[in-house]
Amino acid sequence: MSASKKQIAIVEDNVKIRDLIQQFLNMQADMECRNAFSSVENLLAVMREGDMPDIVLMDIDLEGMSGIDGMKLIKSKYPEVEIIMLTVYHDSHKIFNSLRSGASGYLLKHTSLPEIKDAIDVVLQGGAPMSPQIARKVITHFSEPAGKEEEKPDSGLTMREQEIVVGLVDGLSYKMIADRMDISIDTVRAHIRNIYKKLHVNSKAEVIAKSLRGEI
Repeated sequence: MSASKKQIAIVEDNVKIRDLIQQFLNMQADMECRNAFSSVENLLAVMREGDMPDIVLMDIDLEGMSGIDGMKLIKSKYPEVEIIMLTVYHDSHKIFNSLRSGASGYLLKHTSLPEIKDAIDVVLQGGAPMSPQIARKVITHFSEPAGKEEEKPDSGLTMREQEIVVGLVDGLSYKMIADRMDISIDTVRAHIRNIYKKLHVNSKAEVIAKSLRGEI
């Protein structure tokens, strides 16, 4: 019967909270939690061995890799795995960083066990559950007038460099970017070297990641 159950994993460094949630989930008829760890690294180890969860409940503040960095890594390797953040943090930066990085939901740790179970069900049905306090912040963010929205950090990029970043995000080659902007490939390469220096990165992938996270 367990083969038909949804597999839930937990990454939480508070032993009492982790054990309590694991015990509760294992009491449910339609899901089970075999894997509950204090670190992302431990979860990744069992996932590499093929023990794949359907959903991960992920804390943010962890020893070793943070929950947000762990989520990015998991989503890059196993995009089908859904991740719900379960954390004490309710500041806008961590909320939106989590959502941009692929979180399917965002719950605060005072969420009751039945509500956690409901949130898992919502994700399994294709929804995106959030604690009411978090949902309010998201709604407020998107309902603010344009002038009051959080400004992107000043990356120091020129307009031309920003155009090149857009080309990279669009998946264009250096030649295609050169053709789009009517400049030479050597000029594109020179701009990209400057972009790397200004953004303190070493690869095109890092530039694209920063752009997708709203950091440029």
